[in-house]
Order: sequence, then structure tokens, then C-alpha cells
Amino acid sequence: MSPDTVRAPSWPGYAEVHRVTTLLRRESVGGMLLVSAAIAAIVWANSPASDAYFALRDVRFGFASWHLELSVGAWAADGLLAVFFFLVGLELKREMVAGSLRRFDTAIVPVTAAFAGVAVPALIYVAVVHTQPSLLAGWAIPTATDIAFAVAVLALVGSHLPGPLRIFLLTLAVVDDLIAIAIIAIFYTSDISLLPLAVFIVLVGVYGVIAHRGRAWFARTPWGAWVVLLPIGFAAWAFLHASGVHATIAGVALAFTVPVAASRRRPQTRGMDLAEQFEHRFRPLSAGIAVPIFAFFAAGVSVGGGDGLLRALADPVTIGVVAGLVLGKPLGILLGVRLLTLVTRVRLDPALKWIDLAGVGLLAGIGFTVSLLIAELSFPAGSPHTDDAKIAIMVASLVASLLASAVLLVRNRRYKQLALAEEVDADGDGVPDVYQQPVDRDR
Repeated sequence: MSPDTVRAPSWPGYAEVHRVTTLLRRESVGGMLLVSAAIAAIVWANSPASDAYFALRDVRFGFASWHLELSVGAWAADGLLAVFFFLVGLELKREMVAGSLRRFDTAIVPVTAAFAGVAVPALIYVAVVHTQPSLLAGWAIPTATDIAFAVAVLALVGSHLPGPLRIFLLTLAVVDDLIAIAIIAIFYTSDISLLPLAVFIVLVGVYGVIAHRGRAWFARTPWGAWVVLLPIGFAAWAFLHASGVHATIAGVALAFTVPVAASRRRPQTRGMDLAEQFEHRFRPLSAGIAVPIFAFFAAGVSVGGGDGLLRALADPVTIGVVAGLVLGKPLGILLGVRLLTLVTRVRLDPALKWIDLAGVGLLAGIGFTVSLLIAELSFPAGSPHTDDAKIAIMVASLVASLLASAVLLVRNRRYKQLALAEEVDADGDGVPDVYQQPVDRDR
């Protein structure tokens, strides 16, 4: 390898791996709640009491004068999911300021993989449905990776996988979500009201100023954010909803104003990093309440018996979404990384093998939360293609998780054998030696 060769993703420090593994442990619980809520919705929507499910989902309440009289399902998709996107925004900003996205050599590989992992599934979907132009509106459905679901599976099957692989997945999923957010804002927004949008921008600015000037007080006072920042955040969300832009974008915009500490040398110290404080406090709300409730109301699809299932499986939308997620995601990620290594001096860290990236690529085919949201935005209300797309998302996510688990379990077993064969902390300083020296092992 030449001296000017860039090695990426670089082997992360112990503090970074500690943070990510802690995040993965939390996400495993959220992933199980997400799956449980989706299964409950499918069972109820196809039971003799299905009318009660759809009646509950369609109950409307709110403030009509503020354009906020929404159904329960819409409140879940537009409101509760903004909490999820707020945490995505926090994670993305932290990665840009203090994580893998702050340096070109560590960011270029997962960022390239994320863009290729969006483009290829979209192209596959378009190729499948191109004979029916009315179905092209669903091109973005198979482009999203569910960060909560994906890292939950990785946490369950990948206890001994190398640190760079975990960082790669987390960074890829966060960038993937950012691309999905941009797609929603650009392609799924029709009429925009400029006055509410201007008020939203002002409120985001006010939120950011208060968050920065009062960060020490908010870090010391758990209830401070709920009393001061939450009302401003809700008002910003309401005005963005009134503007015509999808309201979940408010969560990302607000998150980007939260201050992030630029150093990670003290991973146990949370007091001065407000973004880390917010993530610690709000993640249970997102993983335990917001995302499961959204999944419960979004995943409830009435299949209509065997004939209905056969019809759904024959729909080009279903075929395009499944092919895009299960085949397009891993193919796009591997092709993107391979082309990058061919045309630039970037090389994969020796700790990573192509089979590892294939497993992560399959894992990225789990497109649940954001894919369900895009499916609801892609077709007119009441269209059978919406339900078919949801069925496809759930089938593809199940297949992708099973295939990824099969690959990663084999690799995890191999890495576990390697770990047992080496000294973990020979110098007794409390930090595993693998994080204190360059890694160049044949795996």
C-alpha cells in the first residue's frame, strides 16, 4: 500500500466504540418494540375486529383553525415521527462534529455507500414499474434504511463484529435517513405557504439561540428542555405543517441547532454536551412510544385473504419494493464502495472484509419506519398500491433481516474465535490493546 493511500473507515478509538455499542444495546429494545407493534397491527387489521382498528386509526382530533385537525394515524406519522427524526438529526450532527463524518477519510466510504444504496434500489423499482407511469411516484419507497431496526438486528447477532463495521452501519444509516428526509422535502412537497414557512425558520432560530445560551442550565436541569424548548419546538412543527412541507423535517431542523461538544475524549461525561443529554433523555420516548405507535398505525394492512395476498404479491409496486430493498440495497452499497476504491486512493480498513460489507448491505435492506412513511406519501389516499407497498416493505424487511443475520452470525463466530485467541488487555491499562495500535490482521 502506497504512503499516500487513504485507509477508511479508520479503526475507531475506544471512546467512539463505547458510545456506539451502548447505542446498539438501547436500539435492540426499540427494534423489538417496533416489530411487536407492527405484528399487532397486522393481526388486528386482519381479524374479525378489523373495523375497530381502522375506526381508531381514522378518528380525527386537534385544532381545525390551526390546520391541525388530524386523524390518529396522521398525528402518529406527522407528529410522533418528528421525535424520531429529531434523534436522527442529533446523531447526524454529532457524527459531523465529533464522529465519523468529521473527517473526509472516515466519511467518504459510508457516505458513498449510502448514496449508491439509495440510487440502485430506486433504479430497480423504476425498471420494474416503468410500463405503468402512474406507479413511478413510489420510486423512493425502497431507498430508506430503518436505523432502529437495522442496529437492533446488528446488536443481537454481532456482539464480536469489528468496530469499523459498526461505525460503518451507523454512519450509513444516518446519512441514508438524511437523504430520505431530503427526498421527502423535495419530491413529496407540492404547495408551500411562505408565511408559515418563514415563521418556522424564525422559531428554529430562536430555539437554537436559547439552546446554545442555556446549554449549561439545560444540561443540569432535566425538566428545563420540556418547559422551555418543547413549546417552541411544537410551535415550529405546527407552522412547518401548515406550510405544506412534511412536518417531520422540523425534528431534523431543530436537532441541528442543538450544541454538540467537539471532543469525545471523556465518553462518560455528559454534562457539557447538550446533544448527548437530549439523546439520552428523549431516546426512550422515541424508541418506546413514538416509533412503535407510528408502526402500529402505519403497518395495519388488510390483506383480504389468500386472493388479496396473491393480488398484492403480483402488483409491480410490491415486486419493485422487495427487489429494491433486498437486492438493490446490498448491490448498491457494494458497487459504491468498490467503485470508490477503484477510482480513488481510498482503501478499506484491513479489519473489514467484503463479506462483512455484504452482510451490512443486506441489513440496510431493512426499510421500515421511513419506507412506510414514504409509502403513505407516494400514492393517493385509498389507493390499493399504498397497502401493497406496505406489505412489500414488511416482507422485504423480514427477508433482509434473515439473510443479513445468516451472514453476520457466521462472521461474528469467526471474530469471536479471533478475540478469544488474543490478549485483550496485556498492559492492564483498562483499554483493550486492539484500540491502541494499528490493526493489520488477516481475517
